[in-house]
Amino acid sequence: MDTRALLNGQLKLRHFVLALTIAEHGSIVRAAEHLFVTQPVISRALRELEQLLGVPLFERGARGVSPTVFAEVFLEHARAIVGHVQQAKEHIDELADATRGEVTVGTYVAGGNLLLPRAIAWLKRERPHLVVRVREATPDRLRSSLVSGDVDLVVGRLTPQRGDTPLRQIALYHEPFRIVARAGHPLFQQGRPELATLREHPWVLPVGQTALRGEFLEAFARERIAPPVEQVECSSPMTIRTMVAETDFLAIVPHTVASSDPLLRMVDLPLEAVGQTVGVTMLDDRTATPSTAFMLSALEQAAAGIRDSLRDSTPFANAGATP
Repeated sequence: MDTRALLNGQLKLRHFVLALTIAEHGSIVRAAEHLFVTQPVISRALRELEQLLGVPLFERGARGVSPTVFAEVFLEHARAIVGHVQQAKEHIDELADATRGEVTVGTYVAGGNLLLPRAIAWLKRERPHLVVRVREATPDRLRSSLVSGDVDLVVGRLTPQRGDTPLRQIALYHEPFRIVARAGHPLFQQGRPELATLREHPWVLPVGQTALRGEFLEAFARERIAPPVEQVECSSPMTIRTMVAETDFLAIVPHTVASSDPLLRMVDLPLEAVGQTVGVTMLDDRTATPSTAFMLSALEQAAAGIRDSLRDSTPFANAGATP
């Protein structure tokens, strides 16, 4: 495409929004409904965009449309462009009224149980009119939301980053995972347990293809012990908690969860190599809005208290660890 098209107004922001909406909904009809326009308007704008780019973006089928290989590349850049524009608007709004603003935080299992609630409480005390939105999703979906600007920062377990998107990670604290059971579990009548005996109990385990699942299995492999026979895979903290509290299942949870839940009791068998570094992930090439910067300060304040409590209660935790 001739770059002069960017100056003469042929390629417009609505084209980027249009392509993203069609890809999200997989249908021109549903995209039109979402944008409150008619189907012919969407179809005409899509034809304009494909003519400007000189390639087809979507393949039409009986059940809707699917992105072409050209669309996959275009959509990645479209998310970044729309995200930058959204953030620019938010930044300007906050500068116009310094007492207000909004920030959207993405989170998943780690970080959502203690760090984020404490940070939000601290933030609201200091800036009560700031609107905080929390979005929970899988790490890969949150990464896409970061790029698109739907999420300002992500709180959770830090993992090695893949792909070309420049991300900045800030480690806040490191904590071990602990084995937990219900208070009346039979194993507490058997003295200090060993890993070989624990494998005979039913377990709620992290889902496959996760770092935590790999660390758990490696702990057994180092002792040359086969993993537990009876397993249930689960990523829902509430489901895990209920299963452990009401049955004889065992599970591994972050130390901050294990030590603060009255329905769970920690098994006296530390898994020293099973842990997580909790922190913040942000886009490296995007300037944080004042509200985002304020949320980051709140997270650092909350993390300082968690580091202190971990230091007092377990020998495994250390601040500033790398993922």
